[in-house]
Amino acid sequence: MGSATREALTGTRAALAALGRPELQAADDLLAAARVIGESSQLRSALIDPEADAAQKRALVDQVFGGRIAPDAVSILTTAASVRWSSQDDFLAGLEDLGIRLAAIAAGDGVDLDAELFSFERTVGGDAELELALGSKLGAPAAKARLVERLLDRGAAPATTVIVRHLVLQPRGRRIGEMLKHAAAVAADQRGYDVATVTTAVPLSSEQLERLGRSLAGASGRGIRFDTIVDPAVLGGVRVQIGDDVIDGSVASRLSSLRQKLAG
Repeated sequence: MGSATREALTGTRAALAALGRPELQAADDLLAAARVIGESSQLRSALIDPEADAAQKRALVDQVFGGRIAPDAVSILTTAASVRWSSQDDFLAGLEDLGIRLAAIAAGDGVDLDAELFSFERTVGGDAELELALGSKLGAPAAKARLVERLLDRGAAPATTVIVRHLVLQPRGRRIGEMLKHAAAVAADQRGYDVATVTTAVPLSSEQLERLGRSLAGASGRGIRFDTIVDPAVLGGVRVQIGDDVIDGSVASRLSSLRQKLAG
C-alpha cells in the first residue's frame, strides 16, 4: 500500500463520520458501484485521474451513478474519487473498505457483524464443497451470490449478507477465506476493536477467551474480537496474532526454539 493510498483511506474513512447512521442500502449501493467500476478500466482510470479536478470527478460520478444509488453512497464515492490513490487496485480495495464500514455502521451496535463473518468463514473452511462452490473461478458469480443469500437467509444480519455477496461477486483474485477474515477485521476496526487470531491445539472455553481478551485489551487500549483457530500441530499453549504483532507461546514454537538452540 502506497503513501497516497494510506492518506486516501484516512480521509475517506473520516468522511463516514459525517453521515451519521446511514441506511444499509447505502453500503449495498457503494459496493455495487465498486463492482461496476471494477469491470471498467476506462471508468477506473477516469475516477483516479490525477489531472482531473474534484468538480470533474463529481460530475462523472453523478453522470454514471446519480439517481441510481443512494445519496450517501454517491457522497462517499465522490469523496473517494476526489483524493489520490496509489493504484487502480488500491482504489477498488478502498471502495470495498468503505462499503464494509458503511455496512458496519448501518448494522448498529447490536449486531456482531465481525463475529458473523468469522463464523461464516469457519463454516466455509470446514466444508470443501462449499469452499469450492464459492471460491472457484469457474463458478458463475450470480450463482455464488444466490448461494450466499440462501446460506445466510436465516440467522445472519442483512449487513452480513450484503458484505459476503459482494465478496463473491468481486473476489479480485483472493481466496474466500482470506476475504471473509479481512472483512471481519474491517468491521471490527470500524467498531473500535482489534482482531486477535488465536491458535490453540484444543478449543478455548468462553472463560479462557474472556480472560485473554481482558489481558490483550489492557495492553492495546482497544477492545478485542477473536478469530479462533484449532490446530493440533501447535501441541499446546497458545499463539496470538494482532496485526503484525505475534505472541507465540505454543508448545510447537518452544520445541522449535529448543531444537534450534541444540543444533547451534
